[in-house]
Amino acid sequence: MTKPDLIVFDCDGVLVDSEMLSCRCLSEGLKGYGIDLDPDQALDLFLGRSVSAVFDHYQASGHAIPAQFSTELKTLVRAAFETALCPIEGVSSVLEGLEIPHCVASSSDFDRVAFSLSLTGLAPHFDNRLFTAQMVERGKPAPDLFLYAADKMQTDPRRTLVIEDSVSGVTAAKAAGMTVWGFVGGSHYQSRDGRALLYNAGADRVFGRMADFWPNQLGAF
Repeated sequence: MTKPDLIVFDCDGVLVDSEMLSCRCLSEGLKGYGIDLDPDQALDLFLGRSVSAVFDHYQASGHAIPAQFSTELKTLVRAAFETALCPIEGVSSVLEGLEIPHCVASSSDFDRVAFSLSLTGLAPHFDNRLFTAQMVERGKPAPDLFLYAADKMQTDPRRTLVIEDSVSGVTAAKAAGMTVWGFVGGSHYQSRDGRALLYNAGADRVFGRMADFWPNQLGAF
């Protein structure tokens, strides 16, 4: 691949190691509504998806969740993040050395993304270049969010590189006509074959350490 004009990072599972924390919170929160969903099941169903996907899933299965659950989940997640959230190992070095435009496009809401980046010291690398599912009609796996981010960053989608950890994110980026590198270095991939999942979803490359962000044949962008 030639040098892209823009790199779009997913947040959860790419910049911050949050996926398992989030899934544990989702599992805990749903118990209050009589829904038994363990963290691994939550990961399988909702990795890379927005909270609206949770509401839609249970609405379709005949077990509607009240709107207040969204606020309850935010409270659980915020407490868990304050205690245990860490940046992905090596991501700060990647961002510090990045000289081309870059931004975040996440299925999480804006407040959560901003809080996560602030808590882990990554916020200065992005300033206000944060785009979330709240800003578009359809979240991942639809391409809307990535196309929106590219438009706001005034970049051709075909000249955009996306870094994603989820099948829904890879699917969305490919549908947007972008190059996608899958990242499987988050703790949620310790016991599953993330490489196969992301390659099967259409990832152009999959890597497991931020130290390997730059392919040898490309060098740093």
